[in-house]
Amino acid sequence: MSITFNGLGSGLAVSDIVDALVNAEQAPAEARLNTTESKLTTDISAVGALKSALEKVQTSMEALGDSDNYQKRTASGNDDFISISSDKDAQPGSYNVKVDALAQAHKLSSPAFAADESIGAGVITIGSGANSFSTVLSATNTLEDLRDQINNGPFTGSDSNDSVVATIITSDTGQHLVLTSKETGEDNAITITVQDDDGNNTDTGGLSRLAYDVSDANPANHTTNLTQVNAAQNAQITIDGTLTVSSNTNEFTNVIDGVDITAKKLHATDDDLSDISVTENNNNIKTGLNSFIESYNELLELSNNLGASSADGAGVMAGDSLLRGVMSKLRSEITESVDLGDGNSLSLSQLGIETDRYGVLTLNTETLDEQIDANVNLVQQFFVGDDDDGFAQSFDDLMSFYTDSDGIIQNRIDSKTNQLDDLDDDRLDLASKMESLSSRLYAQYNAMDLLVASLNNTSSYVQAQLENMPGVVRQSN
Repeated sequence: MSITFNGLGSGLAVSDIVDALVNAEQAPAEARLNTTESKLTTDISAVGALKSALEKVQTSMEALGDSDNYQKRTASGNDDFISISSDKDAQPGSYNVKVDALAQAHKLSSPAFAADESIGAGVITIGSGANSFSTVLSATNTLEDLRDQINNGPFTGSDSNDSVVATIITSDTGQHLVLTSKETGEDNAITITVQDDDGNNTDTGGLSRLAYDVSDANPANHTTNLTQVNAAQNAQITIDGTLTVSSNTNEFTNVIDGVDITAKKLHATDDDLSDISVTENNNNIKTGLNSFIESYNELLELSNNLGASSADGAGVMAGDSLLRGVMSKLRSEITESVDLGDGNSLSLSQLGIETDRYGVLTLNTETLDEQIDANVNLVQQFFVGDDDDGFAQSFDDLMSFYTDSDGIIQNRIDSKTNQLDDLDDDRLDLASKMESLSSRLYAQYNAMDLLVASLNNTSSYVQAQLENMPGVVRQSN
């Protein structure tokens, strides 16, 4: 290992000299890199803010391009007796509703059986609504066996039970099989027929004790060996005092265009009738335009700050063609009149969007309401078009050119980011160059220092030799 003592021979502050020379070379280069980095970072930040503001404007217009948001219907009338819902097919109007009857499931109860009593052999077929199934009983089967077979099978063929629930209620007189239809309404009344092994399918002996069939129009042909606990009953409502409507369930779907009614409670004689009111709701238009105006004005303020050029100073995007271009195209787009055919046309200004001398937008709600009242379909066509090709889509296409992930703004951001990455490489190169310069300077100054030290030694030696020569007269102090 060799140790170099800088400046020992010459007395010079070699380290300070080298540092000063390296810094004189390094400082201007670093300053240029820092200036470039600052400009790139500022541009990325400014363009990113512009993109965010444009995306907000773009989003605010999207809702106005959705046809499902137009001409919504608001229905009121929920109370203790009915609940309602509506869709856009509902027409404005008012109605009163009286609940006459609630839907009821059919319920039958069998005669009493002892727990271990055989109920009879044969085939029993049970039907309710569109569902019908059969199961086979042997001479040893009890009422509990029948309950289990009704609920769980086995059934004959490909039959299945989708319609009836069987339970057993044990009273003081014995066990009773209770059958309840899963669905309410008259169409789901339960019918029970048997093929009794004793040869008589309707008497009160053997398996036929469980027969119940009142489907024939002639009461003389009815079989009622079970007791009807609850009749199969339809729900019924009366609209406006004259129109009666029945349903297997308590739900009345689309009995009024676009309005569904669910009956919850019977109206007694002295109860007030339920009142239904349907009104048209086009609040989405005003809400959407206010959102658009708010986001546009925020963009305008940002644009003015970024592009400012005055005695007080310049914005970071002053004179930038990107900023000028997007704002120019945006102003042109929002002032454009759209041809809607049949001699009709509309523009945002005709819908109440007004611009002051600074370009700031406001909404004249009176003008907007007049257009909606006059022809809401035309307003919807302006924004939505005939096939999602209205103003909202055209506006979205324009904004996407700038805001998409591969749009013009993101391309610029990516380009500036790549330049920032290149600056990191430039800094590494500069550091390497300065390290080489420092090493070279140290080598040069160390070599000089050694030379000076050698010369000093030679000078001292010569001086000493001269002083020791004969005849040399030393001067006294």
